[in-house]
Amino acid sequence: MTASNTILTDGFGRKHNYLRISLLEKCNLRCTYCMPADGIALSPKASLMTADEIFAIAETFVKNGVDKIRLTGGEPLLRKDFPEIVSKLSELGISLSMTTNGILVDRHIEVLREFKVQKINLSLDTLVASKFASITLRNQFEKVIDNLHLLLNHDFQVKVNVVLIKGFNDNEIVDFVKLTQFLPISVRFIEFMPFAGNEWDRSKMVSQEEILSLVGTQFSSEEMLKLEDEKNFTSRNYKIKGFQGDFGIISSITNPFCDSCNRIRLTADGKIKNCLFSNSETDLLTAFRNGESIANLISESIQNKKKVRAGMSTVNEINDPTKHFDNRSMIAIGG
Repeated sequence: MTASNTILTDGFGRKHNYLRISLLEKCNLRCTYCMPADGIALSPKASLMTADEIFAIAETFVKNGVDKIRLTGGEPLLRKDFPEIVSKLSELGISLSMTTNGILVDRHIEVLREFKVQKINLSLDTLVASKFASITLRNQFEKVIDNLHLLLNHDFQVKVNVVLIKGFNDNEIVDFVKLTQFLPISVRFIEFMPFAGNEWDRSKMVSQEEILSLVGTQFSSEEMLKLEDEKNFTSRNYKIKGFQGDFGIISSITNPFCDSCNRIRLTADGKIKNCLFSNSETDLLTAFRNGESIANLISESIQNKKKVRAGMSTVNEINDPTKHFDNRSMIAIGG
């Protein structure tokens, strides 16, 4: 192992080559599982990373082994300097991707193409316009659908992220799977996870077992093919025989994938989170602005990473609100 890889390898031998950078905390939707009903206190603009700071901090990670960067938010396309950020990061020679709610994609399609941001995760929790309005508190369903097709028409690789909440959209699981018959997309069903202010309750979760059972009511075991898990996978993937696309299940609660985790998160205010479930953070931006090296801080954060879900090894521990009530809201962490 080279010294450059050492600081991104944790105590369990996991090498972290995937950095997710949140560009801002703002969003043009108000999804209830992501943002508390009364909103969040936004970080002052001066405390957010600038485009130059994003590039410089990302460059440190890349020099130490990161070869994949995903831009998240909030809604990353709300950053007025988004083209500048993407332009700078494209110089690093890494795989660059993005998670978006899709509303502003048409305004930035040429920038995404120019800088080869070809892998897009698009958040879409329902195929029913009225339900979309109820979960997002905005009437933007048609816009998102139009931009989904726009991405596909321009040959982007699109994954559709669906956060499942029992009693809200679990009755659409089969509809989403059927969508893959005609569209070359990967639908990914995501278990509802606990964050500050989202009123998480285990009873609202839809487990991997339940998802597969529902799909199994429509498709036989011969039709439903299990795909090989990718290295460092988060999603266990399946495909219906003869369909263009596929579907996967991200089961962070009931069936975690921590053993192969290679991801690090950088919040919009420049703090590193070594696990989505962790409420501990390491401030890189302040050190960077003070002219200090951030490599040791990165190494310390990685070394403090727990083996499973920030130390919550059982579902019962996750059920305990004292374990995660002081974690950030999802919108302030980055999707």
